[in-house]
Amino acid sequence: FPAMEKRAWKERLFKNIITHVISLLQVQDIPAPPALSQGLQEIWFPLRQTDSSSVDQLKRMKRDWVIPPINVPENSRGEFPQDLVRIRSDNDKNRSLRYSVTGPGADQPPTGIFIIHPISGELSVMKPLDREHISNFHLRAHAVDLNGNQVESPIDIVINVIDMNDNRPEFIHQIWNGTIPEGSKPGTFVMTVTSVDKDDPKTANGMLRYKIVSQNPESPTSNMFTINNKTGGIITVAAGLDREKVPQYTLIIQATDMEGNPMYGLSNTATAVIKVTDINDNPPEFTAETFFGEVPENRVNVIVANLTVTDKDQPNTPAWNTVYKITGGDPTGRFSVPTDPTTNEGLVTVVKPIDYEISRTYVLTVVAVNEVSLARGIHSPRQSTATVSIRVIDVNESPYFEPNPKLIKLEEGMQPESALTTFTAQDPDRFMQQTIRYTRLSDPANWLRIDPNTGRITTIAVLDRESPYVKDNMYSATFLASDSGVPPASGTGTLQIFLLDINDNAPHVYPQETEMCEKPEPNGINITALDGDLNSNAGPFAFELANRPSDIRRNWTITRLSGDIAQLSLKIGFLESGIYEIPIIITDSGNLPMSNTSYLRVKVCQCDHNGDCTDQQHIVAAGLGTGAIIAILLCIIILLILVLLFVVWMKRRDKERQAKQLLIDPEDDVRDNILKYDEEGGGEEDQDYDLSQLQQPDTIEPDAIKPVGIRRMDERPLHPEPQYPIRSAAPHPGDIGDFINEGLKAADNDPTAPPYDSLLVFDYEGSGSTAGSLSSLNSSSSGGDQDYDYLNDWGPRFRKLADMYGGSDD
Repeated sequence: FPAMEKRAWKERLFKNIITHVISLLQVQDIPAPPALSQGLQEIWFPLRQTDSSSVDQLKRMKRDWVIPPINVPENSRGEFPQDLVRIRSDNDKNRSLRYSVTGPGADQPPTGIFIIHPISGELSVMKPLDREHISNFHLRAHAVDLNGNQVESPIDIVINVIDMNDNRPEFIHQIWNGTIPEGSKPGTFVMTVTSVDKDDPKTANGMLRYKIVSQNPESPTSNMFTINNKTGGIITVAAGLDREKVPQYTLIIQATDMEGNPMYGLSNTATAVIKVTDINDNPPEFTAETFFGEVPENRVNVIVANLTVTDKDQPNTPAWNTVYKITGGDPTGRFSVPTDPTTNEGLVTVVKPIDYEISRTYVLTVVAVNEVSLARGIHSPRQSTATVSIRVIDVNESPYFEPNPKLIKLEEGMQPESALTTFTAQDPDRFMQQTIRYTRLSDPANWLRIDPNTGRITTIAVLDRESPYVKDNMYSATFLASDSGVPPASGTGTLQIFLLDINDNAPHVYPQETEMCEKPEPNGINITALDGDLNSNAGPFAFELANRPSDIRRNWTITRLSGDIAQLSLKIGFLESGIYEIPIIITDSGNLPMSNTSYLRVKVCQCDHNGDCTDQQHIVAAGLGTGAIIAILLCIIILLILVLLFVVWMKRRDKERQAKQLLIDPEDDVRDNILKYDEEGGGEEDQDYDLSQLQQPDTIEPDAIKPVGIRRMDERPLHPEPQYPIRSAAPHPGDIGDFINEGLKAADNDPTAPPYDSLLVFDYEGSGSTAGSLSSLNSSSSGGDQDYDYLNDWGPRFRKLADMYGGSDD
């Protein structure tokens, strides 16, 4: 090489050696001498390839150099700016160049950390670096001429921030909680504590070590636990953990970096709280060997005695909760000992009635255990068993009937004052001298009586199986037995009487009323026989029509269809509307048969094409309810009352009118006259009348036709009427007979009287009567020679007329 190039090559080689030495020192945490780290590094751009025609000059070859990283310690206290390295190009001998750097920390955020002198190429750091913030920087160095033209390719420069031990270890939690069962063996794992250090974990600055600084309390030894200095795992190293003595330990844990070097390392502490959990290593112990109690007989669900125990285990845990068991003295299971969940006491309770007459005292053996078994190697002491002595108190017990209920079977129909049975009660109080009296408590039909001293039951009425108080042939009565104790006690007993059926009920027809049409089709009516007795004394039944009245068997017939159903049929094809009562004799099949005549009420009515009754009463009865019918009847009654009031008012008004009659001319009074118009006449013999005069009565002269008395206008004659003597308008009450005879005589002498029955006016408040003769009333006697027997063939409606007109004059 030429001398200049040889010198430059040597400088570059020297600076690279120095750089590597500084890096090695930093890796070993050995501070580098200040001369090595201040301005002794210089970076040259790679030599460029140049062409030369001179034979003496060697041809330069292009080479790519790898620039080693530049290591800068963090938190430097030196003066700033602090030189790091010098950037040089071999072209700066011939011309002036300008140097610059780019990248994060130079011209990119965070800016202003690194700067380069543009002429000398000296790269400097402007302030202390923090590895925990940025651990390395990647920059590029550029060389350009004065015109800005690039004369060298950019060089990559890596600046590593060397870690310094500037961070203490920090625990993740300041207080760590752990548990360990009491009685645990040495070497039992408890928990792990963890600490972190922001320094480089690959160097001693971030390598931590743990140790236990203190233990509180120091019982039973001061070294109950140990910690793995690298992992932070805490384990037991000594036996004797007892929750009842030391329930909790507090450990101070220290973490130190620099691999635990107490001189150079930084440290920090945390607290580990270790709770000793309970195991069942203490059995329950009774506070006394014998407990006492008493209970009245026949009482249940009552507490007799409270059993108390002590247990050193943790309260309200399965190792503390006590379970009580009766192991002796209660073969019939009359007692139980549940546990009070609050006090842990045993409550001796009676669950079955106790009889004083059987046992007066009980001595129970009770064992107390925990819900969970005792720990291995722990045995129950004697204090876990106790004796309970219970005294039974005698009380007055209620008498009881035996058997209850008591069943007896009797035939119905038993007469009053008949002895049925003796129903007595027993007194369970054998050690008390008491008497028992009996009373009737429930007797729905009032059939029975009981003797108050002996319990003998007799009847006071006839026992009837068909009574509504008998259900399924069974009648029940309840009686009360009371003793003479203080206070008295009583018990009830039920007597059940099964009544055997006898034939004491006659059958009857059902339904009792029915309907049918005048022309029935079909003409049969199905009826059913009902009997209050059972089947052996009831069906099959015999049906028969009664002999009287005689037209029953002539018009009707009955046929049995089954054991209790028969069909009533009509023999004739037509039956007049009306209500008919058909007597039917029904006989049952009892050992002594009973017969009864039942009346079937048959309503015969006119029917429509559907066969339904069209009778108005039937429609009302079928279509209206009871309330509607009552409302209609009330309306009718109110209407009748109004009509009656109206009639009374009219009569009073007539009396007032008669009182004023003397002041009125009878001939001028035309009130209250019966006028008949449009009368057709009496027959062919009356056709000689001029009917035109009836149609135009106004054409007749008033003077010629004005009668002395008032009469009918439709009977006006064509010739002048004879003059009759004027009768008194108001005859004396004693002359009524003479008044009627005079009227009859005037009617008989009236030539204008029609030859047929007509309305005759016998009295009028005006002048004399114009009534015709009453002889026409005797016309009923005429025609006696005529034969009226043909009316019998016209049906039942004309039989009455045939009886009246048929026969002789007698």
